[in-house]
Parts: sequence; C-alpha cells; structure tokens
Amino acid sequence: MNPPRTDARRHHDPEVRGFASDNYAGAHPEVMAALALANGGHQVAYGEDDYTENLQRIVRGHFGPTAEAFPVFNGTGANVVALQAVTDRWGAVICAESAHINVDEGGAPERMGGLKLLTVPTPDGKLTPELIDRQAYGWEDEHRAMPQVVSITQSTELGTLYTPEEIRAICEHAHAHGMKVHLDGSRIANAAASLNVPMRTFTNAVGVDILSLGGTKNGALFGEAVVVIDQDAVSHMKHLRKLSMQLASKMRFVSVQLEALLAKDLWLRNARHANEMAQRLAEGVRAAHGVEILYPVQANGVFAKLPHDVSERLQKRFRFYFWDESAGVVRWMCSFDTTEEDVDAFVAALKEEMAR
Repeated sequence: MNPPRTDARRHHDPEVRGFASDNYAGAHPEVMAALALANGGHQVAYGEDDYTENLQRIVRGHFGPTAEAFPVFNGTGANVVALQAVTDRWGAVICAESAHINVDEGGAPERMGGLKLLTVPTPDGKLTPELIDRQAYGWEDEHRAMPQVVSITQSTELGTLYTPEEIRAICEHAHAHGMKVHLDGSRIANAAASLNVPMRTFTNAVGVDILSLGGTKNGALFGEAVVVIDQDAVSHMKHLRKLSMQLASKMRFVSVQLEALLAKDLWLRNARHANEMAQRLAEGVRAAHGVEILYPVQANGVFAKLPHDVSERLQKRFRFYFWDESAGVVRWMCSFDTTEEDVDAFVAALKEEMAR
C-alpha cells in the first residue's frame, strides 16, 4: 500500500544540531512509531482511552501503587496544575530563586495559578531544610501568603542533582511543618540516569507528594504528566486540569508517547546518552584555556563562563543561549540525539574562537 500523499515540505536541515536546548530535538523514532500505532480508528476522548489506562499501570510501576498520572500538554501546565492541586487560594510555594517556575514560566504560576512564590537564593540551584526555613514561617499571619508547598527541581536548572537523602530531608522537614513537596521533573530521567537509581528512589520512596513528569525534553513530541503520589494531598485534579486548559481531547496521543518512553527503558537510554554527551562536552571544553565550568556537570547541561566576544562568534556557528549575559555565562544542553561528532565539532570550534 502506498503511503498517503502529503504536500508538506521539509524546511530545515535534519543534520543540523546545536546546544541551545533539549527542546530543540525532534521526537525519538520509537515515539513516532508509537504515535502511528495509536492512530486510526476511534478511541474515547478526554482520557478514557486504552492508552491512558495502560499508562496508569506503567506509572504505578515507576512511582508506587498509589500513583496516578494526569497527562497534560506541556511542562508549565504540569507545574501550574500540580501546584494548584496542593495549595489553597491563600497558599504560597517555597522554591529556589533559580527555579523554572520562578524565572522561565512567564509568571504563569502566579498569574494563572493564583499562587505566591516565596523564593530563596541558592548557590547551586538546590534547596536545603535550612534554606527553606528562610521562607517557612508566618502560617498564622493573615498579612502573609501561607507557605504550603516546597517545590524542588530534579535535575535543577543549573544541571545539579539532589541525592535521595537530600530529598528525604527536605520532605521530612516540609511535612513536619504541614507543607507538601512538589518535584518539577522535566529532566527527571536525566537525574535517574546520572544517579543510577530508579525514579522511585528519590520520589515516592522519600516522601514526594506530587511531581511533574517530563517527556518533551527526553524524546517526546509533546506532552508531560502530573503524577499524584499522595492521593490525600490533592483534590479535584480532573477539574483543575480542565480549568487550566490542560485537558487533551485526543489524550491517547499524549499517553502513548509516555508509554513508549516509560514501558521499557527508552526513557533511560535517551537520558543516559544525553548525560554522556554533556560529560564529553565538559571534558573537551576544560582543555580550552580561559573557559571556566561553573557547576558540577551531573545531568545533560554544561554551564560555563568565557569571554563575551568568543560566545557571540561561536553562536554564529552553533545555537546556544547566554544564561547570564552580563557575567559572560552560557548554557550548553545535550539531547538524546546529540552525537559524539556534534560535541567534537563544537569543542573544536570553541578552541578556534578562543585562539583568535
């Protein structure tokens, strides 16, 4: 049977890859195959389909028997829905100053979710019980938004990782104050791959109540999920998801992607490869005089400081972003499809520009 005709045309060079973001990567071929498998025929809309039902079984295998997944469109939606689910209208969320919910979501948690973010400066993107205590007070003060949730990111926005013991300490500290713990897991797979432990080891096993489960940065075309671990910690998740415009009518096409990633080990293979490429990149740039790597390279990101003019010239050859342009800090991200040749070409270009 001949494939269906399409008038679509390719508008980019599929051999060109950069280091700007793991969101730049396409979908993994196994995910695309799963989407084709789920296509055709009719399935019940709004999450009552067979693929979403099977996803629940898979998610429970990763996050424990009480876990329930609520597929959503994107990471910002996952975070906003998850945080709304564990706060009251007067509630506040304690997070690192560098947290994605604070600096990279356009104010959505506050403007759309109606939440107050209580931020804490951190040296490495990680909260500790001591840092949390800088904002964990005033529960009976009607003049102050009530701290109800601690939100952490694994891996963090600076590419660093929490150990399971560190997350356990945060959960115990938060719960002792009557607060819930949310984990932003847009790159949770990279964290598990680097720590060489199952995702449950630093989520349900140590007390995390709710998490945002990433897919897009790890090989999905689109789609994430809110995973509720403690059912007693939330209420009316279905209503919140709809209210937040995150309810997909054809949900099978979100669920089947997460199924393709999580059913076996594709999620781990993709993340492990991205991490390995980041390590290769870090090793290569360390040999370039005048380049300083700022944080431990523990996931798939490398943060470095180098002369501003070098970065600008290098950006004309490879896509990447300034993290703090005034300080000359850049971020280089690796993806599941980053190749050794990509890394080596970038390192060679960096050395050429540094030598000019």
